[in-house]
Amino acid sequence: MNTSTIRKKLSEYIKVADDKKVKAIYTIVEREINEMDQWWNDKTLIAELNSRSADLKNGKDKGIGWEELKKEIKRPTPQ
Repeated sequence: MNTSTIRKKLSEYIKVADDKKVKAIYTIVEREINEMDQWWNDKTLIAELNSRSADLKNGKDKGIGWEELKKEIKRPTPQ
């Protein structure tokens, strides 16, 4: 079963599961959920964002323009 199907099945199950089962599932993933909700507390991530921002500001990284990005997104992927 692929991940997309698993996500769909879990989502559908959680909608109808009794409270005890929902709480049990939540307990399994609670720490990871909380970490995702508080990305700004991740010192490594913040350092990386600051570094990339500085590179863009000082010209070390020229970045990519909006129009170029849209063209890149629309380009078909090689099969």
